[in-house]
Amino acid sequence: MSEVPHLLVERSDGILTLTMNRPDAKNALSPEMLVRMAEAWYEFRDTKDLRVAILTGQGNDTFCAGGDLKLTMPLITGARQPETDWDHRLMGNLQMFTDAILRGFYVYKPIIAAVNGDALGGGTEMTNACDLRVAAEHAVFGTPEAKRGLLPGGGSLTRLPRQIPYAKALEILMIGDEFSAREALDLGLLNYVVPAEQLLPKARELAGKLAENGPLAVAKIKEGVIRSSGLPLADALAIEDEVSAVVMTSKDAREGPRAFKEKRKPRFTGQ
Repeated sequence: MSEVPHLLVERSDGILTLTMNRPDAKNALSPEMLVRMAEAWYEFRDTKDLRVAILTGQGNDTFCAGGDLKLTMPLITGARQPETDWDHRLMGNLQMFTDAILRGFYVYKPIIAAVNGDALGGGTEMTNACDLRVAAEHAVFGTPEAKRGLLPGGGSLTRLPRQIPYAKALEILMIGDEFSAREALDLGLLNYVVPAEQLLPKARELAGKLAENGPLAVAKIKEGVIRSSGLPLADALAIEDEVSAVVMTSKDAREGPRAFKEKRKPRFTGQ
């Protein structure tokens, strides 16, 4: 196992911060990083006291360059045989790959992307899998896979046309040109673009606000949005009724108005 972990994990005040830690390799997704990241997402999903997650990268150059073309992709395709414990663990459960990059892995707690640099290929796909997104001014996005005869299959074919206008989504996916953080903001792919030194403070500000809100309400809002996406209106409203009923009959729904009346901070428990 590596002396310097490929993923740094910090837990503080209900916030889980994951930092992809291979700056010399453009924070590319190694087998070790994928296994560690999948396990961190499982912990986030299953730990009641963790309310919000932040995903970012080490350094100022790259958020994530996607799958490591020397280590991970040859391993997945069979061009390289497993050598390390991390290799064996990943190949023993390939779902960890897709869970790590949040493709089809559902956790109804909010996740914030803090994009510290270039987010190409898998980096853009992971950004689009997060709920709130903040980027440094110099960050660059793009899905260049088609230029190499490949396709961005980490969730982009399904997510991107749901998040931005169809024609722009197809331009990004099929042409594969890079685009700036400001362009991503104009498209609606980002919430904020800030100077590099303000990136993590802004992400933590948003995380702090989310962590103070009712955790059950926040989770059910996300669940309702995801589950109702693309459904006919009547079916979508039925899901809204379902998640609303859970929240409105909870202890938190009584605590919030009580705290407001008593002019104090609410003590939410997620129940």
